[in-house]
Amino acid sequence: MKVIIIGAGGAIGSCLSGWLSEVSQDIYLFDKPSVSEVLKEKGITYYKQNEAKQNVKVKVIDSLSEVENPDLIAIVVKNYSLDGVSGLIKETVKGNPVILGLQNGVENQRILPKYFDRVVYGIIEFNAWLDEIGIVGYQNRGPFVIGTLDNGMQAELKAIAELFNKGVETIITDRITDAAYCKMVINLTNSFTTLVGMGYRDITNLHAFKEILTNSMYEGVKILKKMGVKEYKAHTMPTWAKIKASATLPNFITDGMFKKNLAKMVLSSMAQDIIQRKSGESELESLIGEFVSLGDRYGMDIPYNRAVYKLCKEKFNRHPFVPMTEEEVLAEVRKLQNK
Repeated sequence: MKVIIIGAGGAIGSCLSGWLSEVSQDIYLFDKPSVSEVLKEKGITYYKQNEAKQNVKVKVIDSLSEVENPDLIAIVVKNYSLDGVSGLIKETVKGNPVILGLQNGVENQRILPKYFDRVVYGIIEFNAWLDEIGIVGYQNRGPFVIGTLDNGMQAELKAIAELFNKGVETIITDRITDAAYCKMVINLTNSFTTLVGMGYRDITNLHAFKEILTNSMYEGVKILKKMGVKEYKAHTMPTWAKIKASATLPNFITDGMFKKNLAKMVLSSMAQDIIQRKSGESELESLIGEFVSLGDRYGMDIPYNRAVYKLCKEKFNRHPFVPMTEEEVLAEVRKLQNK
């Protein structure tokens, strides 16, 4: 199977590129020139958190047209780049390859079908981060969860899973939209942790931080239940019952587990965009913005997500970005609650 990975220099793209390049000679990486040059020279070095590093030599292409009739194109870019990348594929790639969209959220389910008729969607159930171009760390080696909207293309799904499973755990599901929405609940934390600069400043008020983080996710769960989404349980994500317990039980019961989980948290992809890369672009609209819109549609009271969304819209476009404190964010939540 000839595979092109677009966005090979990002955190998830680097992981996928490194893992697959170890097990197949037909993996071709594509990214912008400044990234491609580094990958050509140094390859990809990956490591599991607190473990030894491994380096993999990779094949990098300068144009998508270099690979004739690829079987699969894995698009590992953020939603805000998806239209542009899709247009480039249509212009330069011959044949009718399967397209694998690996993005957070469900916006890719609206964008990719405009360009392609053979689309597989993937959910990323692990965390990864870039130390620099070509050097990536991760917490767990997968899994990816893949599926199609109509549960068609079973042969293609099995072929992708067979290849991917040689390098990273990959699971086929017949509930890809449920899985995407459930992962979005976890991604709701990205906006808040970026807003308060987690990883760049000390969290000084644990209970304020915990209240906002856990209630943001619990509001998300309540929206999904209202929509009729069924819980998709993945072993790398907290269950809805645990999310509810964290948000509603007294601190003396939940503090211990929360502190343990907090210690495992790494820099989110949104923080990598806003704080690390100092970019004004992020997945704000396609993640928490999507949930705020759903809250409006279903007439739901979601003060935590509304406050965080409002503040992120105000702060993320300011240069330099200056994180807020968790107390300042909670004060905005209280204003909405007291209206």
